[in-house]
Amino acid sequence: MKKLLVALSSLLLLGCARTGLELANLPSKFSDTDIIRNVAYGHDAWQKLDIYIPKHAKGETLPVVVFFYGGSWQDGSKDMYAFVGDAFAQKKYIAVIVDYSKYPQVVFPQFVNDGAKAVAWVYRNIEKYSGNPNDLFLSGHSAGAHIAALIAADHRYLQKEGLNTSVIKAFAGMSGPYDFVPKEETYKAIFGPPENYPQMQVTTFIDGREPPMLLLWGEKDTLVGRSNMDLLADKIRQQQGVVETKIYPNVDHVGMVSSFTWFLRGKASVLEDICQFFGKYQ
Repeated sequence: MKKLLVALSSLLLLGCARTGLELANLPSKFSDTDIIRNVAYGHDAWQKLDIYIPKHAKGETLPVVVFFYGGSWQDGSKDMYAFVGDAFAQKKYIAVIVDYSKYPQVVFPQFVNDGAKAVAWVYRNIEKYSGNPNDLFLSGHSAGAHIAALIAADHRYLQKEGLNTSVIKAFAGMSGPYDFVPKEETYKAIFGPPENYPQMQVTTFIDGREPPMLLLWGEKDTLVGRSNMDLLADKIRQQQGVVETKIYPNVDHVGMVSSFTWFLRGKASVLEDICQFFGKYQ
């Protein structure tokens, strides 16, 4: 059994290979979660989201988590993350998986603008799907954690949508690059010129008024350094905000989100820790 899990994990970690994704998303095809696909939150072709609705009693309203996937601001699709939507749904959350624009079609901050537009749509429309807009949470992995954290911390994004960050009850980020200076040419193209870099660093906007934040990181992560978590957590504490951190031993960058899959759920308690944190603020 251990060898099987290792093999399945390898398939998923190899760039989220098709076979690995099919295995990861297999339970969602047979679960009692109701999936509403390709709901438009804007006019552009990529501005779509999927809604995962758990089985619930008639008239019952449920907390909502909006999830942003990673992919270096260049890759990924909501269709790849059915396993995340179903995992949250099994915990009695309505989960919303968001697609957003990516480089090279756009550069920063367009993908964050997309994210804020999606959050605003969810806040204003999720009651139609049995969601409680007053229990709205954000989460994300890698670049998606960066996008969600900026929406939570930089008030300007939701203000453009006629809202403010108070509509977000809490944020949970996995392996987010919250405070880094682009070194590779691709990232320079996405976020440059250099005078713009402070605008893409979440730490720039921490003032103590941001929603409570849970920052999670795997000790074997070689893609996003621990300093991103530590610097953001330190700034929040300096501003007397609310933050918790957790490091997972023997977990790498992709392993943080692959811990949501049915065959790796026992490797790290990421899903349980996020839900427990959100539960404090419902």
